[in-house]
Amino acid sequence: MDIASDHQASDIVLLDIRGLASFADYFVICTAINSRHLQALREELDVTCKRQGIRMLRAEGTPDSGWILMDFGDVLVHLFSSEARELYALEQLWGRATAVVRLQ
Repeated sequence: MDIASDHQASDIVLLDIRGLASFADYFVICTAINSRHLQALREELDVTCKRQGIRMLRAEGTPDSGWILMDFGDVLVHLFSSEARELYALEQLWGRATAVVRLQ
């Protein structure tokens, strides 16, 4: 979350989905300004996590689609454009999840 915050992502939330899903423990959801910002966030998260010994298993989506999903095993990071975040409304879809941290 600090990486996203340090790189000007907005409306960052950490959702605890343990007990609701078997495929991960947490979602990190944040919003980027535009497609270039989405790509920069993706690259920075990947590089910083690698340096810390955290391996990304896979990534899906493109900056132009407005949604990039990064799979770190127990943690799934969702990088959204504001339009895609509103459209997919993951926080509402996972409304029973506990918001552990929220950074505006």
